[in-house]
Amino acid sequence: MNRIRRLFNEPKEKLIPFLTAGYPEMDCTVELVCTAAEAGADMVEIGIPFSDPQADGPIIQASSQLALDKGITLKMIFEQVQEIRTRTDVPIALMGYYNSILKMGHDSFLNHCVKAGVDGVILPDLPLHEAKPFCESAKSQGVFPILLVAPNTTSERIRNISELAGGLIYAVSILGVTGNDLSSKDALKSYLIRVRENSAAPFVVGFGISTREDVLWFNQYADGVVVGSAILKNMDGKDDIFKTTKEFIQTLKGIT
Repeated sequence: MNRIRRLFNEPKEKLIPFLTAGYPEMDCTVELVCTAAEAGADMVEIGIPFSDPQADGPIIQASSQLALDKGITLKMIFEQVQEIRTRTDVPIALMGYYNSILKMGHDSFLNHCVKAGVDGVILPDLPLHEAKPFCESAKSQGVFPILLVAPNTTSERIRNISELAGGLIYAVSILGVTGNDLSSKDALKSYLIRVRENSAAPFVVGFGISTREDVLWFNQYADGVVVGSAILKNMDGKDDIFKTTKEFIQTLKGIT
């Protein structure tokens, strides 16, 4: 069974850290992901650096650009995931932009996912009307295509997106980019209830989540939460990024 499906079959609070591949150093991704898993992460999202990250705010944009400047490639990322798989069975989703997949080719990309042990692929810029070929191919190989919905997504479109994805969707908490401030809790609650009522799949929520209080609140209405910019920002200027990341994830999990 796909690791993501197994995880979301279990009703519990879930925390999903986001880490940019190749950041802050090319060779630190494996250790950071394993550290996150040891700290209690239920799943890990690994960002594929891209030159035009439309959905990402300044913190993730800067981390992606630094990783690209250092020479990170998609091939290297798959090699890193393969190494991670020798150390942990934590579910892993790659988050990337469709151009990277097109350049490699659907079949080659998905073959690499299967070989490396990738469980899902989050595609923020793949529109519903163009998503079916990739999604059907991914699902046939046991890789979850994770599509996005937003506060302005209609209920009918949420249903269609979730049915095509099949296993998991990603609810963006705001109309904006990663790291932005959250809107009112009343509006968020109404939106997340609407996603719950219309989604045929479990869903996680992300963008702007940064505290233990956020994690607790969003887990009341969603099946899990993603924290990205806050984790990357927390590394800035730290001598031991592994220790500081472990401690921050434990704080987000409520582990003292």
